[in-house]
Amino acid sequence: MAKALAHAQAQADPPAFILNSGDSIMDSLETPKEYSLAYWDVFNEILKKECSLPIFHAIGNHDVFGWGLPETEQGQVSADPLYGKAMAMQALGLTSRYYSFDQAGWHFIVLDSTHPHEIESGQPYTGKLDEEQFSWLVAELDATPAATSVCVASHIPILCACEFFDGDLASTGNWVVPGAWMHIDAGRLRELFLAHPNVRACLSGHAHQHDRVDYLGVRYSCNGAVCGNWWYGDYLNCPPSYVMVDFYDDGSIETELIAYNEA
Repeated sequence: MAKALAHAQAQADPPAFILNSGDSIMDSLETPKEYSLAYWDVFNEILKKECSLPIFHAIGNHDVFGWGLPETEQGQVSADPLYGKAMAMQALGLTSRYYSFDQAGWHFIVLDSTHPHEIESGQPYTGKLDEEQFSWLVAELDATPAATSVCVASHIPILCACEFFDGDLASTGNWVVPGAWMHIDAGRLRELFLAHPNVRACLSGHAHQHDRVDYLGVRYSCNGAVCGNWWYGDYLNCPPSYVMVDFYDDGSIETELIAYNEA
């Protein structure tokens, strides 16, 4: 993590800020509280020491405390004030699990895309927006001037191509993308973005791969992972990496995958 931060800040054209799309720590879903807190301590120690840039955080599935613990332990931790997303919000200094900010003429919206699972996928979470957050997003887009380009960031991709290759096509005989991998409310968001054509970019993480999907005027970009294959090299040919994103006045973006540890 420290090496990736140093590499990004040493670029000839360094970033104006860092957008952390989530999964800041290895895991809190299935990890006892004391270990989860220790992970967050290390994360924040490294940020304080190694990062001089403004940084904006999203909450990832691995940042959520306790949802994946066995049912016998769930009852014990569910009453903990740090259960769920509270621990991550505290560690990341967030007062809200979703929010917006402005930078260089763009309006950035950071979403919370991790919610308790509704369809069995082998994971305790589903990619979607809750009703409160969706209503907030509608109001946020309505209040943004039509001439202002909007970038939406979420941990779980709203739309991507790379998640199809996480599935086991050979054994299932079908393409399978569970709701834990991609937003199950993508159709609803599609309609919302069509009504707000100044939404020009959607950035995400989660898949540990990088792709670009241009669809109906929006560039969807899934942006790799600093840990690659969970700190064991490449994942599906995508190296441990980060993505540099250039935002332009005309509402376009360009992305570049940068493998920081190959030098």
